[in-house]
Amino acid sequence: MTQRTVRIAVNGVTGRMGYRQHLVRSLLALRDQGGLDLGDGEVLWPEPVLVGRRAPALRAIAERHGIPHWTTDLDAVLADDGIEVYFDAQATSARVPALRRAIAAGKHVYTEKPTAPDLANALELARLADAAGIRHGVVQDKIFLPGLLKLKRLVDGGFFGDVLSVRGEFGYWVFEGDWQEAQRPSWNYRSEDGGGITLDMFPHWAYVLDDLFGRATSVYAHATTHVPQRWDERGKPYPATADDAVYAVFQLAGGAVAQINSSWAVRVMRDELVEFQVDGTHGSAVAGLRRCRAQHRSATPKPVWNPDLPTDESFRDQWQEIPDNQEYENGFKAQWELFLRHVARGTPYHWDLLAGARGVQLAELGLLSSAEGRRVEVPELAL
Repeated sequence: MTQRTVRIAVNGVTGRMGYRQHLVRSLLALRDQGGLDLGDGEVLWPEPVLVGRRAPALRAIAERHGIPHWTTDLDAVLADDGIEVYFDAQATSARVPALRRAIAAGKHVYTEKPTAPDLANALELARLADAAGIRHGVVQDKIFLPGLLKLKRLVDGGFFGDVLSVRGEFGYWVFEGDWQEAQRPSWNYRSEDGGGITLDMFPHWAYVLDDLFGRATSVYAHATTHVPQRWDERGKPYPATADDAVYAVFQLAGGAVAQINSSWAVRVMRDELVEFQVDGTHGSAVAGLRRCRAQHRSATPKPVWNPDLPTDESFRDQWQEIPDNQEYENGFKAQWELFLRHVARGTPYHWDLLAGARGVQLAELGLLSSAEGRRVEVPELAL
């Protein structure tokens, strides 16, 4: 085995997602397993270079994990010919200029979503990347999670027959920040800083629907701010100017209808923080992040509506657990492996900046639908 080192600038590593999912559970996990076996006698060894604005935080992370290289100078990183890949996990408002500079420097780019706060900038990034001839990818992690992989197995196996509807519930209560610390940074609730749950979650729903059931061809949405005041990281009150909940109906290309509620102002009465119920002519399934349960038409019970008597059956017990049948990687790590293979070997990879732009498009049209109180068509995107 020969080892090839790929140096990766990781920008935004002091944030929750950048640190936990991308650095620790993906890149460092790849190193812990001995690198990424490319299958042809070569092992890819990721070498992260930590980038950010807060030197003390970067230094602490570097020392904790034995990472020799960190910097607050993004220009120096992009000028370094030894760094092949630029990864961005910054706040949305800082992403576009950094990605534009990385593309101009000839780096392969991999980025969190949304790729931009609006469609015009998202499409521009995709066009610039294609023109530069670099490899580019966007994190679309949920389709790599065990629950949705099991759901895809059912879809691919024809379990549902004709899919009729998809119903999604996502969210949890994010504390306001006064009497308990908020679980999300305050910029998420300021539209001027790129916040808002529509911009945050619709890019997820775009690729989940597209990969599993068919792309959204129209959207009818209602976005709202349920909690108008929150407290920031310094304990100071501020007005929440971004939406913290959005309720949407999507028409899908295959004829099915998807209804997805997303909220940071809901208390959880589900098995998992996100769940999708899929109903088809031959069967139904409920999938979360890890579990997936199904009910075939041959095993569907015959409930009888009688409000005068208590229900004497457990509906949950009437569903069959879909087995794992394989070992599942961390979803972020699994996609990192695919992207790094794409960089090293040019293997097919369709979760690119154009796919990221489709997510931004759906968010933008969802907000337009909410503002105008009407259903909005979603045209196909092309470069």
